[in-house]
Amino acid sequence: MKYVIYSLLGWSMFKKKTLPEKTASPEDDGAKPQGRPRRRLIIILGLALLSVVALLGGVVAAVGPSGVVAMLSGDSGDIEAAVPQSADANPPPPGAELVVMPFEEMIVNITATADSGRQTSRFLKVDLSLVYDKTQDPGGLVETRHIYLRDAFQDYLRQLADRDLEGTHGLITVKGELLRRARAIAGSDAPHEMLITGLVIQ
Repeated sequence: MKYVIYSLLGWSMFKKKTLPEKTASPEDDGAKPQGRPRRRLIIILGLALLSVVALLGGVVAAVGPSGVVAMLSGDSGDIEAAVPQSADANPPPPGAELVVMPFEEMIVNITATADSGRQTSRFLKVDLSLVYDKTQDPGGLVETRHIYLRDAFQDYLRQLADRDLEGTHGLITVKGELLRRARAIAGSDAPHEMLITGLVIQ
């Protein structure tokens, strides 16, 4: 009987000693809830930072670096795209008297490349006008040499290929070459600009 009592007392003491070792300390219980909010906060801040970077990248792509600088500096001026101009284009001098001289419709054959790579010819129909400064042409040579200008223009247009007329740069090149010939025939800088009022390729 005594042996049974001593055994029960020993078992109860053994449970009391081992119980605190199995239960978690209050410090460990409090550490888990604190770690999760920190991790969530870091994730939220990272996503917010990525959103800001993406937004800035979109703004730079839309308006360009110069537009961003203008926005940050508070400059309200309009942002103009750079338009390529002819190398022979020049602003009219003060007091210039610009006159537009149209030419009759020109139809010439130009070289074209078919889809198969074979060289062929196409019709080019173009309407041209010459803008010149009358104050730089006191003798009226531009008007009197109208027919020579037309012949020089047609001779140049016949040498073109369809790829020479593609895009803005192609048209600017053609206008610059026509203007150069107009100045050579006029013998002065009176010719100011060439205008292509109509252009059709068959």
